[in-house]
Amino acid sequence: MKLDVINLDGSKAGDIELNADLFGLEPRADILHRVVRWQRNNAQQGTHKVKTRSEVKYSTKKIYRQKGTGGARHGARSAPIFRGGGIYGGPTPRSHGHELTKKFRKLGLRHALSAKAKAGELVVIDSADAEGKTAALAKQVKNLGWKRALIIDGTTVNEGFAKAARNIEGLDILPSVGANVYDILKRDTLVLTKAGVEALEARLK
Repeated sequence: MKLDVINLDGSKAGDIELNADLFGLEPRADILHRVVRWQRNNAQQGTHKVKTRSEVKYSTKKIYRQKGTGGARHGARSAPIFRGGGIYGGPTPRSHGHELTKKFRKLGLRHALSAKAKAGELVVIDSADAEGKTAALAKQVKNLGWKRALIIDGTTVNEGFAKAARNIEGLDILPSVGANVYDILKRDTLVLTKAGVEALEARLK
C-alpha cells in the first residue's frame, strides 16, 4: 500500500510503499487485547500488602476465659473476626506479569500498525529533525492537526527534535525499538519517519 510522505511544514515529500504484512492486516481486537493486558500487567508494581494476625500490633493476652461465658472461645484480639485484627487472605506483594511469546508480541505490533493504517490515523514524515525550539515545533504540530500523537523514529531519536518535543502536551517520541502496542493505540495519530518505517520492517520481518 502506498502512502504520501510529508515534511513537518505540511509539504509533500514523495510517497512510500508500506509492507502489507505490517500495515495491511485486518486488525483483530482479541490479539491487541492480549498484548495490551500483558504490557499493563507487567507494568503493575504489585506492592499491595495487608497485615495478617501475626503482624498487627495487639496484646496476645487471652481476652476472656475459655469456658463459662456463653460465647465462642477466643485467644487474642488480633484474630480476623475482630475490628482492628489481622486480615485473612488479603493481598501480598507479588508480580502480576505473565508470559507472552515473542512471536505473539510481534503479531500484536503488526495488528496495531494495521489498525492505525486502516483507521486513517497513520502519517509518514520524511524525518524528525528540529533545532531544539519548542515554539517552532509546537506551531508545526498545531498546523498539522496532531493533538495526541506518537512519533516513532529510527534506531535513534534526533536530539534536537527530542528536546523541542519534550514540553509539547500530547506529543511523544520513541525510537523504533521502543514501539509498543499500548502506546500506539493510546494516541489518536501515529507518526512514523521513513527511518522508523525501515526499522520497524526490519524488526518485524
